[in-house]
Amino acid sequence: MTESPTAQKGRAGLETGSLLLEYVLKALLIAGLCELVFYRLISRLGMHLSKVAQEYVAVEYFLRGASAIGFALMNFSAILVFLVLFAFLFYKVNGLLARPWDHAVVALGSLLLALTVVFLLFPPGMMGSVAYNVLTLALIWTLVIQYCRGNPAATARAMALCYGAGVSSWLYYQISTTTYGWLGVASSPPLVHEISRLGEALMVVATALVFAVYSGFTFRSKNKQQQRRAIQFVATWTGLFLGLLLMDGVIEIFDPAMAQHVRQASQGIGWIFQMGMGYTFYLPFALYMAGLLFWSYAVIKQVSMGRRAGYGLALMFIAGYALQLSHLTLFVVAGLLLIVNDGRIDARESVGRLFPVESPDRPTAEASGVS
Repeated sequence: MTESPTAQKGRAGLETGSLLLEYVLKALLIAGLCELVFYRLISRLGMHLSKVAQEYVAVEYFLRGASAIGFALMNFSAILVFLVLFAFLFYKVNGLLARPWDHAVVALGSLLLALTVVFLLFPPGMMGSVAYNVLTLALIWTLVIQYCRGNPAATARAMALCYGAGVSSWLYYQISTTTYGWLGVASSPPLVHEISRLGEALMVVATALVFAVYSGFTFRSKNKQQQRRAIQFVATWTGLFLGLLLMDGVIEIFDPAMAQHVRQASQGIGWIFQMGMGYTFYLPFALYMAGLLFWSYAVIKQVSMGRRAGYGLALMFIAGYALQLSHLTLFVVAGLLLIVNDGRIDARESVGRLFPVESPDRPTAEASGVS
């Protein structure tokens, strides 16, 4: 049946909107990753290299330039993540990409975006920060529940629950300490440090589960070449993991002075990542490196396939553990939205299937899935 002019115009509009979302996601991935490197990591080196910067002007200019570029990229990525969230809320309001609990996602997501704009114009007090984090917590668990309902596999649900619990541990730290400060209570909230450390461990566990769910890695392939590549891949990663795990003890045996320098260097690296991403590196360094490799492999795999989940996982990784800036909170929310509503981002291939336009002269049942 030939589409009516109205339906054709609506389809063209959706194709344009989906194409813009595709390009915005790609730009957000690049801008967010560069912001992490330049602003939250390299710029922190200035505190360690202050004496070197005083001696070498080039180092000082490099650090200042990296900080300025990173700050600009932070603002640019904040605008892009706003656009992504607005686009998804628009789709949800119009019944597209329908999922259970969409009404709650739209309500909480809209309120979070509104509060973000208000707090950018009028800096919040302590209770404003508590309200923002409580709202974030509610939205994150709504999305985690959505993901679990749509993905019955045990590993997928474990991944979402681990990640949600990990981020919630950081939010508990923020909510509890800010509330105690507002109330003027001098003591620490109950188990605040223990829960924060547990949350970091859960984030590390989540990286292995991300690999299990999204890497597509398997030994069961009948293709001999794929089997050899899988064996080489596992052997390489196992060797790297064990090497990092045993490196300190081995160096200590042969050269105690060098071992001390390596420990100091690792502490400096840990401090930079703690300031930039919130990880304290209290677990063995090899576990964090394994997590980085796991997450990177899954992201590259999914992005190369043109899947929204790849971009979502990338945003969740870029945000880190400590959501110290509002745009990092939005990164986590956008990342969860993308993995919940996974699919191809190529508008030219998927718009007809994912964003159908109903002809006005042939009414159909409304999209289900919102409860």
